[in-house]
Amino acid sequence: MAAIAIGCGAGFSGDRVDAAAPVVRTLVERGGPAALIFENLAERTLALQHLARRADPQLGYEPALVQELEPVLADCLRHGITIVGNFGAANPRGAADVVRRLAVRLKLPVPRVAVVEGDDLSDERGQALMRAHLDGGFDAERFVCANAYQGAMEIAAAIRAGAQVVVTGRVADPSLVLGPALAHHGWAADDWDALAGGTMAGHLLECGAQVTGGYFADPGRKDVPGLEDVGFPIAEIDADGSCVVTKAGGTGGVVDCRTVKEQLLYEVHDPAGYLTPDVVADITQASVTQVGPDRVRLAGVKGHPRTPTLKALAFFDGGWLGEAEISYAGPNAEARARLALDVLRKRLGGGLALRCDLIGVTSILGDDGNRLLAAHARGAATDVRLRVAARDASQAAIDRLLREVTALWTCGPAGGGGARGSKRQRLSSRSCLLPRELAPARFELV
Repeated sequence: MAAIAIGCGAGFSGDRVDAAAPVVRTLVERGGPAALIFENLAERTLALQHLARRADPQLGYEPALVQELEPVLADCLRHGITIVGNFGAANPRGAADVVRRLAVRLKLPVPRVAVVEGDDLSDERGQALMRAHLDGGFDAERFVCANAYQGAMEIAAAIRAGAQVVVTGRVADPSLVLGPALAHHGWAADDWDALAGGTMAGHLLECGAQVTGGYFADPGRKDVPGLEDVGFPIAEIDADGSCVVTKAGGTGGVVDCRTVKEQLLYEVHDPAGYLTPDVVADITQASVTQVGPDRVRLAGVKGHPRTPTLKALAFFDGGWLGEAEISYAGPNAEARARLALDVLRKRLGGGLALRCDLIGVTSILGDDGNRLLAAHARGAATDVRLRVAARDASQAAIDRLLREVTALWTCGPAGGGGARGSKRQRLSSRSCLLPRELAPARFELV
């Protein structure tokens, strides 16, 4: 059976919305079976969308969904390129409605859209499961949401049922790619090696431009041409689960053995046992071979039976994070910034544990301000930005921090300017394993 080409249009929520168009153009020029995936969910991203849906039941899906799909929807529908995305986030049905309305606005035939559900454990039943399986107790008052990581089987079933667009909530990132590969090649549910190969192809694609040189680039050490127009990846997946990774034609970036190996090992704590809902993948005997310009073959991935459990992640209200900044420039600027910091510490007392950075003197490698800032040799920097941050359960305490930094405008030291502050709700997370029969996935054509 011919290989299926699967391209990536996004690697996270906030990724470039113009990245998918060159991928789709390349898939169309190539011809043959194809799919396009959008990977929009990090853990915190999903929890934030749950909060957005609480505020407005019509929201909760990827905010940039229209911007992502509008440039490519017509070509995908016209050329039979299946779209699969976890852009449903906390509201997959809302996202499905957006897709259908977008097609109407673009005067396209309304696509057959499937919604994959079963991951959301935020209702009373799901909270009961969290109470039973989370270690360390369950704080109902601070509970925000819980989701189980679903796999590729329902995605594949939806495609076989005729879906042109498949909208999911939380599924494992590689499952977005494994689903269309599974539907195309018809692998058995226990064809472990093929499932593992398709899963690792998905792992290579899931972070977008990381595998095509983006996160890889390091000038003078790992040079990447045309990074300003880095192309997003495409995997051509064969019937045995092996794949060739390439990228959108006519774009910058690079695909070579180095970029593929880096992404292959990314976030893999055990190369012999990479756990997903679909299979346990083993890459210890895998081969990575350059087979052409910007073409790398991954083969030899082995698979083992999937585990009887699914990972579930619960989020809780973690209080508030506030951060504020003010600049000092000119002669004696560093001393004035340090004096401002001393003023803040005395004004705020010991109620808040402050993270303090002198940007331009010590910030990233300063790590936590109090100890390392005191130990840092005092210099004569003439361009310093003071940043102070704190976290607290009380929003009022954070508001006071922001007011105190703003007050430095006129309360001294001299010459402060450009003060600004912001605050946001924090989230804490805890994970557990659930017997998979307690969180069954399902799909529906809507």
